[in-house]
Amino acid sequence: MADPIHQFEIKTLVPLANIGPADMSITNSAAFMIATTVIIVGFLLLSTTSRAVVPGRLQSVAELSYEFVANTIQSTAGREGMRFFPLVFSLFTFILVANLIGMIPGAFTVTSHIIITAALALLVFATVLVYGFWKNGFKFFKLFVPSGVPIYILPLIVLIEVMSFLSRPVSHSVRLFANMLAGHITLKVFAGFIVMLSGFGVAGWLGAALPLALVVALTALEFLVAFLQAYVFTILTCIYLNDAIHPGH
Repeated sequence: MADPIHQFEIKTLVPLANIGPADMSITNSAAFMIATTVIIVGFLLLSTTSRAVVPGRLQSVAELSYEFVANTIQSTAGREGMRFFPLVFSLFTFILVANLIGMIPGAFTVTSHIIITAALALLVFATVLVYGFWKNGFKFFKLFVPSGVPIYILPLIVLIEVMSFLSRPVSHSVRLFANMLAGHITLKVFAGFIVMLSGFGVAGWLGAALPLALVVALTALEFLVAFLQAYVFTILTCIYLNDAIHPGH
């Protein structure tokens, strides 16, 4: 059976010079991130080049994507949250397209690596900190002091709130990484069962029917997960940005 972990191995495609300790070579991970960005930019340019009153298919998809992200932001962070639309829209489309590309057999799933999801989560975390202090000053610390809490338990509550806030990048990144990693490992394992059982002749072919059905069902589920994980990452981003805009409980 093929190694289900082998699909996540990072390989160097174009060796380049090192800059200090940093290896600037283009890996399969970097190549698929570049491809993801090119696909998104190309689609948006193509779908908005000839804007029409009655939109075509591509324009309709672009408009639906815009409205979906805009409604998500406004429902969680209010109208003021729309100033973060470029960031939120970029995160949603990048994660969604990267997840969908990862469903292509032989493709590399960049969101299955914690370094990628952690970088995206830290970007959101840094944005919340910078904007929170820039807009609210020291009032941003109200985020850690819930109103109406008795004074004798306030230090404990503040400690819990601070720990919860600092753990956001961890939960934000691990959720996406773990779901994509586990889903692709499961698919590879059941696909390996099909190949293995097929080597036992007619009886093996009959036995391979069950893992084949499971692979088909899991593939459909993974497409759903690809969208849901992009949506969950996006809505959590909006919730965290809302804390920077309105830090009071």
